[in-house]
Amino acid sequence: MKLGLLLGFWGEAGPPPRLLETVREAETLGYDSVWTSEASGSDALTPLAWVGAHTERMRLGTSIMQMAARAPAATAMAALSLDHLSGGRFVLGLGVSGPELVEGWYGQAFDPPLGRTRDYVEIVRRVLLRRDPVEYQGRHLSLPLTGGSGLGRPFLSMVRPLRSDLPILLAAEGPRNVALAREIADGWIATYYSPYRDAHYRAALAEGAARPGARAAAAGFEIVATVPLIVDDDVEAAADRLRGLFACFIGGMGPRGRNFHYNAFVRMGYEEIATRVRDLWLEGRAEESAAAIPTAMIEQVALIGPAPKIRDELVEWRRSLPTSLLVHVTPEPAVLRQVAELVLGG
Repeated sequence: MKLGLLLGFWGEAGPPPRLLETVREAETLGYDSVWTSEASGSDALTPLAWVGAHTERMRLGTSIMQMAARAPAATAMAALSLDHLSGGRFVLGLGVSGPELVEGWYGQAFDPPLGRTRDYVEIVRRVLLRRDPVEYQGRHLSLPLTGGSGLGRPFLSMVRPLRSDLPILLAAEGPRNVALAREIADGWIATYYSPYRDAHYRAALAEGAARPGARAAAAGFEIVATVPLIVDDDVEAAADRLRGLFACFIGGMGPRGRNFHYNAFVRMGYEEIATRVRDLWLEGRAEESAAAIPTAMIEQVALIGPAPKIRDELVEWRRSLPTSLLVHVTPEPAVLRQVAELVLGG
């Protein structure tokens, strides 16, 4: 199992302290990759280019680049540029986000995510393949644009990509999106994955793999799981550091019926708890919402507690689907070292 460092996106104060020192230390300790994110502040590409310029070996991934933020050709241009500059270390992680951000921040309609994702990835692949000027007529996206002035024409990338098969990973939580990732992508970025309750994910991946033209062989398909990891002798104290975050995602990342994170916990069998957490959050009772999350539920998707406990639980993670664990930890060298010893030490 490989280990990745998730930098995420910046908070209100801007870049995290000791950013470069943290990434360099992680590379020294054997972390395989470093990943950035974006929401409605810092973007995923600029910080990744910055840390990429100061590292030599680590793969550079986006977890995630939001598809609504860029036209697919712009995403392909950014990907091929970073791949050239990093010597072939870039990994393109894409996701649709949700209707609140897509419509509220990017001013775009939240099209059916399955069809739009299929069109988007196909255009990116055609740009990177650079075999012919790009022409594509999809249900949601087309090149050249259908209609308009009528003056659009197909273009070929001016730059030959370093890798025409640059890996594309899709972030997905729902079974249909997970199946789509297995069908058309080189990997899946999993959020709120549980090695103890993953039968629905295994079924979705099998469905996608069985579709005609499925892209990757099973051995080459990467599964990157984002996993909160907190080493603390006090399990409850560690869980307390995550309850507010979980409550925000379960309760606040979308209205009733359109919250993908809430649905993820429902599929794991936690509908009653997730509903209470969501309802309390939407009523403005954030503290009560967080308090309603039992430690046992957090332990399904996170590694928390004393080091021996985490080491024992990692046995189950190694038996499960992920090929990489993507952790977001504090930047102290001692913490980075301890996590590397736990995950990579076997």
